[in-house]
Amino acid sequence: MLRNQTAESPARMRAGLAGLKAYQEAPRSPRPPEAPLVGQIGRVSLRRYGNAGQPILFVPSLINGSEILDLSSENSMMRGLAIHGLDPILLDWGSPTPDERDLTICGHVERYIIPALDLIGRDAMLAGYCLGGTMSIAAAALHPPKALILVAAPWDFGGFSSQARNNLLELWRASQPIAESFGLLPAEILQQIFWRIDPARTISKFEQFSTKDPASPEGQNYVAVEDWANLGPPLTLAAGRQLMEDLMVGNLSGEGHWHVGGRAIDPATLRLPVLNILSTVDRITPAASAWHGGKRVALGEGHVGMVVGRRAPQSLWSRIIDWVSDL
Repeated sequence: MLRNQTAESPARMRAGLAGLKAYQEAPRSPRPPEAPLVGQIGRVSLRRYGNAGQPILFVPSLINGSEILDLSSENSMMRGLAIHGLDPILLDWGSPTPDERDLTICGHVERYIIPALDLIGRDAMLAGYCLGGTMSIAAAALHPPKALILVAAPWDFGGFSSQARNNLLELWRASQPIAESFGLLPAEILQQIFWRIDPARTISKFEQFSTKDPASPEGQNYVAVEDWANLGPPLTLAAGRQLMEDLMVGNLSGEGHWHVGGRAIDPATLRLPVLNILSTVDRITPAASAWHGGKRVALGEGHVGMVVGRRAPQSLWSRIIDWVSDL
């Protein structure tokens, strides 16, 4: 990928490699202290960041870990929302084992998200980020929370380019024998999904990092995000297959044919307040893939930047705080 993107510029190739080396050798800040554990459902843990206020269960994507919502002591959406009077509770998926090979994305909704809502209580809101938002729509249809917050959540996978969908299907077919053998789709293969969606950005961000001080606050934030992206847990075999074949390629959700808990999931039937936040510059989940309903808010930060970027506290975080306060 580096050769393809920098074939016409040896200087860019050198910069990309220098940025990669700087990332590999950068100091790592310690993880922030863990929030108190308030529940455990199998491998899934629930951690509470607030002491009072409106409880909100945050569901991250199955791809990559939950750490992006609690990146560091200085940059944590969970801790930021708690400071402003909310009671965010983070669902951490943990790491699946091969004996869960047949657990689909739908199965994660039924086995983990809905019991988590029961554990927290009837007054809880539900919030989902990325694929966690897709899953939260299904959970809300089956077990309505007080309100639903979607952040960069794909629903109509026809909003992805046909090239991206074909590339991902090709990647899935190539990796399927490995996944079948392990019972899991390894994180290293999942990371290639994001590389293929935007290879130019993958290389350019390392070029840019070659000019930064890795020990600076900006450098440490970059390192933390990259570590999060590269160290995620695997997907169960069935979840990987459902993501690639049923959602990304088949677009069952966007076409109204995605069944969870024996029901076709249609977000238009939700009878609860919905805040639907999307990004106009999102390369991971394009704005065209978002559900068209709810109170739609378009932001100008990227898929990850809206959560942990410099503008995140004044943009995404404040939008959530204000909307919940208005309710």
